[in-house]
Order: sequence, then structure tokens, then C-alpha cells
Amino acid sequence: MSEQDIQDWIRKQIAAHDVVLFMKGTRQFPQCGFSGQLVQILDHLGVEFKDINVLEDMALREGIKAFTNWPTIPQLYVKGEFVGGCDIVRDMFQVGELQQLLADKGIAHSQRTTVA
Repeated sequence: MSEQDIQDWIRKQIAAHDVVLFMKGTRQFPQCGFSGQLVQILDHLGVEFKDINVLEDMALREGIKAFTNWPTIPQLYVKGEFVGGCDIVRDMFQVGELQQLLADKGIAHSQRTTVA
């Protein structure tokens, strides 16, 4: 796929799903600790999300970085908006900002604030 095709595909995925996590590995088998942390947070909150494994396609792995001009993976999107990577999302979760964002965007989730 061309770079433009990758960008278009990413746009379509973000538009088609309320919550999208571009990650290394899958929801069932994260391939890095940072991706695993975000899966754990989203699962803890009971958030339905689309997981996209960037390790399956090098063009996608580089394409998502270019799409947001963000150098790291994982990357979380909520209702088409780039939220951030692991550190940002984890910090937001710990202070309740992630839960508020989900509520503001109409995403069903639990209100728990700490990971068991």
C-alpha cells in the first residue's frame, strides 16, 4: 500500500470505531508492556475498543506515527480524537480525566479509578 493508502485506511478505522488502540500485538496478546498497560486500563474500565496490531505491517507501524506526528506506539483514539500514548493515558486514568473524556464522548465505561 502507498503512504496515502495507509493514511486513508487509518482514517477509516478511526471513523468506524468509537475507541481504537493502535498497539504492538493484540488485546489478547500484547507484545510490549506499554500496549499491555493500555489494554489493562481499557479492560478495567470495561471499554469496548478496536485493537490494531501495528506489528503485522511495517507500513502501518510507520504510517500511524506519521498520521499523528507522534513517535511512539501505542496510540489511543476516542471518537476520532487522538488521546495519547501510554504515559498520557495512564496519567489521565489515574486522575480520572480518561473516565471524564469517555463520559463526555458518550463511551460506556465503569467509573473505577484504580487498577486492581
